[in-house]
Amino acid sequence: MSVFPTARDIYIEINGRRLAVAQSYRVKSSRDTRYIESFGAPAPVGTVAGRQRHVVELTRLYVTGEGFGDGVDFYSLENFNIVVVKPDRKIIFSGCQWSSVQEQGDNENPVAEKLTAVAAGRMEVKA
Repeated sequence: MSVFPTARDIYIEINGRRLAVAQSYRVKSSRDTRYIESFGAPAPVGTVAGRQRHVVELTRLYVTGEGFGDGVDFYSLENFNIVVVKPDRKIIFSGCQWSSVQEQGDNENPVAEKLTAVAAGRMEVKA
């Protein structure tokens, strides 16, 4: 049986304190790669992996009780972690900086925010 992450399993933290939770997330990871060329060879002889980039998008983001006490302002967040808890491991995107914030609200629902962040690193920890 597969268990998918829920809002309590996707969150923003700073110094181990959970500041906000998200209903969903999306990650786009990429890395630079280069060909290894050999003089006179008709094709590359290999490739070399380069720097990795991780862009994490959190949707329907809500400030938690701890975050309310701190007066969390998504526009001033710096060097934070985004954590995704899965059944067998925890994925931590560290050294995050936000690149965009979107807000949407109406009379019937609380303000839902969408945050896109760029992470300096990605680490998996066994549960």
